[in-house]
Parts: sequence; structure tokens; C-alpha cells
Amino acid sequence: MIRRRRVARRSRATKKKKKKRTPARLAGLIPRRALLLAVLICGGLGGGVAWRGWTHLCDECPSIAQIYAFEPKEATKLFAADGSLLAELAIERRTPIRMEGLPRHVYNAFIAVEDKRFWGHAGVDLLRTTRAFFDFLMRGYGAAGGSSITQQLAGNMFESSVNRRDISIRRKLREMRVAIDLERAYSKWEILEAYLNQINFDGVFGVQAAAERYFGKTAAQLNLPEAALLAAIPRNPAGYNPIRRPERAIGRRNLVLQLMAAQGLVSLEDAEAAKAYPLELARGARIEQDAPYFVEWVRQRLYDRYGTDIYEKGFRVYTTLDPDLQTVADSALLAQLEWVDRHPAYRGVTFEEVRAWPPDSLYQVSRGGAEMPYVQGMFIALDAATGDVRAMVGGRDFGDSEFNRATQAIRQPGSVFKPFVYATAIASGIPASEIIYDQPYYLENVGGDPYAPRNFDNDFKGPLTLRRALARSINIVAVKLGQRVGEESFAQMAERMGISSNVPRVPSAAIGSMDVRPIEIASAYSTFANLGVRVSPRSILRVESRDGRVLWESRVQRERVLEPDIAWIAQSMLRDAVDQGTGTLAVRSRYAIPFSIPVAGKTGTTNDATNTWFVGLTPDLVTTTWIGLDRPRRIYTGATGGGTAAPVGAAVLAHYYETHEHPDAWERPPGLIERTVDETTGLLSTRWCPIDVSYVEIYLEGTEPTEMCDAHGPWSAQTSARRNFAPH
Repeated sequence: MIRRRRVARRSRATKKKKKKRTPARLAGLIPRRALLLAVLICGGLGGGVAWRGWTHLCDECPSIAQIYAFEPKEATKLFAADGSLLAELAIERRTPIRMEGLPRHVYNAFIAVEDKRFWGHAGVDLLRTTRAFFDFLMRGYGAAGGSSITQQLAGNMFESSVNRRDISIRRKLREMRVAIDLERAYSKWEILEAYLNQINFDGVFGVQAAAERYFGKTAAQLNLPEAALLAAIPRNPAGYNPIRRPERAIGRRNLVLQLMAAQGLVSLEDAEAAKAYPLELARGARIEQDAPYFVEWVRQRLYDRYGTDIYEKGFRVYTTLDPDLQTVADSALLAQLEWVDRHPAYRGVTFEEVRAWPPDSLYQVSRGGAEMPYVQGMFIALDAATGDVRAMVGGRDFGDSEFNRATQAIRQPGSVFKPFVYATAIASGIPASEIIYDQPYYLENVGGDPYAPRNFDNDFKGPLTLRRALARSINIVAVKLGQRVGEESFAQMAERMGISSNVPRVPSAAIGSMDVRPIEIASAYSTFANLGVRVSPRSILRVESRDGRVLWESRVQRERVLEPDIAWIAQSMLRDAVDQGTGTLAVRSRYAIPFSIPVAGKTGTTNDATNTWFVGLTPDLVTTTWIGLDRPRRIYTGATGGGTAAPVGAAVLAHYYETHEHPDAWERPPGLIERTVDETTGLLSTRWCPIDVSYVEIYLEGTEPTEMCDAHGPWSAQTSARRNFAPH
């Protein structure tokens, strides 16, 4: 009875409880169900969008049938001026090979280091990809990659894969999609074979071509340490190139061998024996392209005209390059840069120190750019009459930096700009014997501190002729002269002579405070070499089709921009700069170029010795040299154009005239007037003027002095230690 009552009470309580909770429960269930329904709908829509995005991600992806599409294309051939083959332009150079011909240790080396779970995944290694994703979140773009071998093959199939810096998420997703499709369509052996035939080994593609380049043998003949060495390269083809970076390549090779042993692909004993194997490259193995900066400059010009046809149509391009002069220029610049590295006052990092930095350093990440941390240089040699580029060096190492400092860099020209100011003065009727005082000089600057130029040695020389001031590169005289002729006048003169960069109309522009491209300086100085005729730099003579038809032929671009008599006087002043000025030590003393060879030129050094220049010219050649650092800073205390840059130009000119006929001096135009003047006053010399301050000056008609020197006489005790100047 008690049990029945309890059950009855429990039953009534349950019914009562249900009655009380029903309205509230219904009220709470409605928004929850709505929320759940909304989540399901949104999830479905999101999944649908994601699925649609995934399925349409590869609307423009390449066909997976392309893994065997090695279509033969004829490379464009570049020939030097002497007819020798200079370079070939092709997107890829490869020699396909079949898997049946490869020893097991060859492909196992690549699997060990690139994709150890290759045989087990379906195109994407999820574990490696997840780890790579978190590495990316923690370390950014410098983190290790997570692409499988199949993904790498997929990436090589995209046309955009030529740009390996494209590491966008979209590209990675597209590679994953293509990789999955590849795994469905092909066997692992077929994928591995295609991969080994496409992988980049720093300029050659495929394991067969790499074996031929580095070891002079086929891929089937590679031993274990050689196979491991090739497997080490693709991670960083330039950084682990065994020719350029043998120590790094060996270190990476040994890591590959260690991984092979750890994965059971070779025995530990074989791996250790292979680590001790010396690096033995094939005789003649090389990757250095002759004149790489020049070749790349030509390639860009051809691409602008013909597009991708230059890689497929087999054009024959005849260029202006002199291989012998190029070789001399390469060695002369490299020797001088190494000299700077060893200079006791140099405080920066050296080229060899930077080469020893680890491959994942910031330097390696930025390789190929315009800001290398070591001392750089540039050299151009132009044919004075035609503007043909006979030699071009755009940097210290093309493998490290493809940035061409001859054509792309913008640098302060410093004192090599001064001749444009002096030429303006001659053209305006100011003679080379005009006296300007080298003394403290201040120019009011509206809204700022006064402009006070100073000389390189912080000294003042007193009264100087323009000829003497240019030879000694006196800044204060150049600024004063610039103010006298007018900023607009000398700026227009420079632009007319070939300076296409903007020349600001400010006092400091007279001493080269603006930025210009070195090739502009070379072109502008051709005006002095040609007595008033400017020539434009030219690199290509003609382009022919594969069957010999002339498709395009260039013309020599010459323009008279200065009268011959004005240009001759300016050129004679530049000869004094070489023979008795800042360029004398390098040209006439160090390299002993005889005075029978007429050489004119100008050195240049910018503030704090951040840029050093030398432009040397003869009736045959115009040479331009720059040495400095990509990110401007002091090269070393005391660095000058005469001591740092001039030896390069002098060495090239000295070699050139060992095998070429010595030219006659520039012919003096008719109508110029000679007068013997006193250097201290710029007036006509008298019998009382000391011999060592009397010299013969050349004048435009009507600008010669008419007054006699009054600074010397029978009662004058003035003496001078000045050297005799005699215009050429």
C-alpha cells in the first residue's frame, strides 16, 4: 500500500512537473532550433562555397598531361663582335631520362631530402604541410617549405613558376589541387620520373643535364655521394651550387646522406664512406656566363621587341661586345674590389665573409637584389665613334646579384659632373685661364642654413685658373663657376650632352649632388671624345631569323651637341686632369700608359667617400668606372676616385693599347687662338713672369686676354712652386 502511494505521488509529481515546464521549454527550444538551423544552413553554404572554390580553383591550371610535354624549342644565339658565340637564350635546358636507367640511390637521395613520405601520401603530405603552416606563422616566409615532390612537380607546370618568388596561398592551393589530380592519373614512378626531369639545378633542368654539367657523366653513372650532391642543390640552387659554393654543397650533401641512412635507404657505413668522398667536378665544369650583365641587358631589349619568341624562334643576334676587352674589364674590376676588401682602413664586411654566411640568412633571402652588403663596382667601355658597348660589368657577382649597376643604379656622380659646368663656361665666353679664388664661400639658402661647399682636403688654394681648378677638382671653384654661368645653363648643357636624369637647379648640382645612371655619364663623356658629337650606347648590331633574314638592324645614333672648338678646349682641360691632376698616379704612373697615348678623364669622389668614379677617354674609347656600396656609406677613410676607381679604367686602357694602334691626339679645330699667360693672374705673360707659372693657353676667338700681367716685375720677389701647364 505504501509502495502504491509512493508511485502514485511520483506519477502526480511528474505530471505536475511536465505541466509546469512545457511552456518554458517550448519557448527556449524555438531560438535554439533556429540557431541550429542557421548554423547548418551557413555551414552548408560555406561548404558549398568552399567546394565550388576548390573545384574551380584550377579553371586555369595546366593540363596534367603536361608532365611529359618537353617540346623542343630553338634557343636564340648571341654572338660577340668577333663572331664568337656569347650566349644562348632559352627558358630551360634539359635532357630527359627514363626511370629504368637510374640506380636506386639516385632517386632515393631526392626522396630522402625532399619528400620522405612520397610513397605513402596521395599528393599532399598533410603532416609536413601542417608543420610548414605553423612554421610560416612563427617565422614568416623564411620558413622551410612543405611541398611534396608531386606538389613541386605541379608548381613547375605553371607558367608563373618561372617566378619562384611567388609564394602566395592561392598558388600553393592550386599546386595542391594539381598534385592530387596527378596522383590520381599517374603512378608514383611516372611522377618521380617527371620530377627528376624538370627539377632546377641552377640553370640546367633535370638530373641527366645536371650530371653532365657537374660530373661529365650520365645520371645512370652517378655514385652515391654524387647523387646526394645533386639532391642537395634544388633546395637553393645558387646557394648550394658546387662550383660557386663547394663548402656549402658538401655540407648539404652530407645532410642528405645522413637522412638517407636515418630512413634506411642506405646503410650507415655507406653513408659515412660517402661523406668522406671528395668533391670531384668534371674538368671544365662551369656556370659562369661570359659578360652576364651585358647578356641580360641585351635579353631585356630583345624581350621588349620580340617577347617570348626569343626563347623559341632561334634568332641570331649580333652584339657589340669585345670578348677580350670584357675579360680584362672583369679581372681588373674584381682585382680592385678585392684590393678594397684588404685595405687596412676598410671596416665593412668582405665578399668572402658574406659568401660564408648560412644559406637561410637575410642576405641569402635577398639575393639577386640591389643591396648587397659588400663593396660593389661597375664598368662600361664604349666605342667613342659609334657608342658600341665593348665591355660591361654591372656588379661583382651576377650569381649573387643580377642588379645591373651600369644601367639600373642611380648614384651621385660627384666631381665627374664638373666638366659639364666648365664646358658651359667655355661656351659662354669664360676662358680656361680665368682666375677664381678658392676661399671660404657661403650662399644664402632661403629658409635654411647657408650653403658652404668645402674641398676634399678642407684646404684653400687661393687664386686658380679654371684649368688648374678642374685638374685638381676644387669644389669651391666649381660651385662659384656654376653660379656665374647659371644653374639653368649648366643643367641644360648636361642634359643636352646625355644626362637624362633630372638635374636640380641648385648650387650643389655643380659638384654632382644629384643622382644619375652610370651609363648616362659614359654617353655624355663621348661628347668630349668626339669633339662635340654625342653617341648613344648601342648593344645590338642586328637580329636575324634562323634562316638568315635580317629582322632588325640598329643604327649609330650621333648628334652634335657642342661646337668642336668648345669641346676641344674642354677635352684639353680633361687631359690635364689625367696628366697633371687627380688621375695622374693611376694612369701615367701606376699603369705607365705612355704620354704618346692621348688620355683625358676625370675622377670623382662624393661626400664621405661613398662613391668613387673615374671616366677615362681616348679618341677610341670611353671608359667609366664606379666603386662603392649599394647602400651608400663610406667605403673607407681616404677613398678617392683616383686611388679606388681610376686603376680599373687605367688597366683596361693599358691592355687595349697593347694590341691596338696608338691614336693620334685630338685634332685641334681651326680658329682657336694661342696665348702665353701667367697662371697666377690669367693675364698675358711678360718677360718678368717666372717660367714655372707661364704656360700656353688656348682660347675661342675674342675671349683671349689683352692685358699684361702686372704681378711680376724686375723688383718682384714672387716665386712659385707651381708646375708648368701646357694645353694639349
